[in-house]
Amino acid sequence: MNVFKPNNKKNNFLTKYAKSCLCFVAVSSSFNTHANSTPVELKPAISTENIEEVYKKSITNTSWENLTPNEDFYQSPYKMSLFNPKSGEDGARLWSQTSSIFAYGFGVIGLIALLPEDISNWDKEEGIFNKWSDNVKEGPVWDRDTGMLNFVGHPYFGGVYYQVARKSGYRQWDAFLYSTLMSTFYWEYGIESFAEVPSIQDLVITPVLGWAYGEWAYNTEMDIREDGGTIWGSSALGSTVLAILDPVDSLSVGVNNLFGREIIRAGTGFVSFNEVPVDDIGNTENQIKLNISLQLGEGGTYSGNHKTYKRVNDPVDTGIIGMSYGVGHIELDESWMIEGGTTTEYTLGLYFSKQFSSRVSYSKAQLTEIQTNQPIAYESYRLNGQYYFNTESNFRPYITAGFGEIMWKKDNDYKKLQLNGGIGMHYKINNNFAIQADWRHHYSTNAKTSENAFATNLIYFFGTGER
Repeated sequence: MNVFKPNNKKNNFLTKYAKSCLCFVAVSSSFNTHANSTPVELKPAISTENIEEVYKKSITNTSWENLTPNEDFYQSPYKMSLFNPKSGEDGARLWSQTSSIFAYGFGVIGLIALLPEDISNWDKEEGIFNKWSDNVKEGPVWDRDTGMLNFVGHPYFGGVYYQVARKSGYRQWDAFLYSTLMSTFYWEYGIESFAEVPSIQDLVITPVLGWAYGEWAYNTEMDIREDGGTIWGSSALGSTVLAILDPVDSLSVGVNNLFGREIIRAGTGFVSFNEVPVDDIGNTENQIKLNISLQLGEGGTYSGNHKTYKRVNDPVDTGIIGMSYGVGHIELDESWMIEGGTTTEYTLGLYFSKQFSSRVSYSKAQLTEIQTNQPIAYESYRLNGQYYFNTESNFRPYITAGFGEIMWKKDNDYKKLQLNGGIGMHYKINNNFAIQADWRHHYSTNAKTSENAFATNLIYFFGTGER
């Protein structure tokens, strides 16, 4: 193996790419019929004169932490740079990877459409696009997927989308927005709508928890690569874990390997196959060349400490994600003829600042019908915003308002739209934990019913938590 290490003292171009390591692995099998060939040197040889041409075609990943945005960039911390990158983000790589994802997904849809109905379970007479249209019009609905699928499967794929943007040099907030767009329009209202109605939970859980998982996976991959791509000394285990952490990049590399050229801009390179001469009498041998490139910025040695130090400059990270569990009580309108009772409460949201947050909440209970004394399933889910006062204190009163639905019997035929508003108190325990208690009044505009609800929740903030 020939490994070229740029000398940053000799060439400014080499300094710019001092963080990249371009490795060429040559595996030769001789076709010499007269004598065994002697080992051949890598062609072309890398020098300070031709390195720019070599690197021009290399495939790179970029890290936001090693870019230099304008000094006033964070004055508007929630600005979107996704469609207008000005700080060195690699928009070309992002588009290349996005195109490949669409090609993979809709290619599978096309393949399934060609299968017999007894295999695909798709009604050919109805038409797959009619099925897609019907599902989109019916949704979104509260789905009945298992907890494993909702809280493991969907965050994983949200994290996969997230890393596509993150490894293209975008900051966490833009990577989250990209994941939101992809999980909503490519998956929930795209691929998955060919099979089922879009899900309310998936629209929220996939990008939000995908952000938390994706950032962890991104940093874990960087740490593995910093250690040479091995885990417990095993390169095979390291390669397997890296593929699991970011399957899109790995699949893109596989496509590049298959065609022997850069089809998709990926982070770890591609394989080329060449027949090269070994002497002056026409003997040749096959040379397989593995091109590997991982760029994490413009110079300097990769450092976990450096990475962490740079990250604190960005006020928007996984610390704004809050997830809670709690208990509550619901008192129902007498027209329902159902007794009130204790509820179990869940929330997932973004706490944009000490003054404002937004979250999706879910309440459930097993209540009792008054006339029949039979149990009946109660559910309520809603999207609310919160505005906080006294933000410099650990005790912060707030107001909340939003909309959602009340549902009976876990049946979409028994649901009603509701508006709600109320007041509450937020108490900060530390940067990662807080307690909230609130009272809300719910009103159904079509059922003309009113309910009063009270809930107390313990909130966990991801990452470093509140700043």
